[in-house]
Amino acid sequence: MKRLCAILLALAVCLGPGGCASAAPEADPDTAVNVMVLNGTTGFGMAKLMADAEEGGAALNYSFSVETDASAVTAALINGTCDIAALPANAAAAVYTKTEGAVKLLALNTLGVLYLVVDSEKVRVETLDDLDGMTVPVPAQNPSFLFQALCRAAGVDVTCDDTYAQPTDLRTALAAGEVDMAVLPEPMVTIACAANDKLSVALDLTAEWDKVYPAGSLVQGCAVVRTAFAEDHPAEMAAFLKEYGASIDYLTQDPADAAKLIEKTGVFTNAAVAEKAIPRCNLCFITGADMQPVMDEYLSILYDLAPESVGGTLPDGDFYYVAEG
Repeated sequence: MKRLCAILLALAVCLGPGGCASAAPEADPDTAVNVMVLNGTTGFGMAKLMADAEEGGAALNYSFSVETDASAVTAALINGTCDIAALPANAAAAVYTKTEGAVKLLALNTLGVLYLVVDSEKVRVETLDDLDGMTVPVPAQNPSFLFQALCRAAGVDVTCDDTYAQPTDLRTALAAGEVDMAVLPEPMVTIACAANDKLSVALDLTAEWDKVYPAGSLVQGCAVVRTAFAEDHPAEMAAFLKEYGASIDYLTQDPADAAKLIEKTGVFTNAAVAEKAIPRCNLCFITGADMQPVMDEYLSILYDLAPESVGGTLPDGDFYYVAEG
């Protein structure tokens, strides 16, 4: 009788609320997860997780690689050799459209990282209105699209000069005095200012964006996952998101040590620069249903200006990864 009671009690526990029948499946630590990140701010938030995985302290069997070209990352997502990737937000939308839904948006990791940097001995800019009628050097593609959208919404007539198409080239030109001002992303801002003490940040373009668009809608970095991988591995996705969120949080809590990890993992080559840049990178961790209103707003703004920048069409609701339960 005692044995029967024990069995019945065990069954009651298992079948009851929170018991065995309703418990979520645990992640398999042997699950292979191939993750690619771009060097620079988009990949900053992955550094702690990368270091933990290298030391055997991560929940899953991660393989990380750091890339310099977003097209290489999107190609790997398409051919299935990459499961999760950190990408510019507009690139994520474009690959979703191109693959007809073969990837999903997993998390937003970086808000605005653009700043107007000027030679303070030659140029005085205190407000966006001060740029009216000027030509401003801006890197090509996404920075140019964003700066144009900002100026248009603010009613400021600015001509974007993308002669120096790559941020690194524009940073070098600004530091050398070849141009008097430039729109640059972090960590290029920190590098330029360190190389030329005449340079200073005149405008935080995220703050300017928030004056003319819904606050927080400037989203420049994110993480995506292959749809098939997410569908096959819900428990592993939950484990990754928990670790990724903690990794991003670590950067904001301990920038000095996080910067060392950023250099150690190859996400960026200079820990001192990374440490100074982190506070201006607007790192974030936004997941689930909270992503959609922010990302929809951002992509709509870019689409209105340059549809090709987001893949020619706006993604639908299936773009967003929202875990069940």
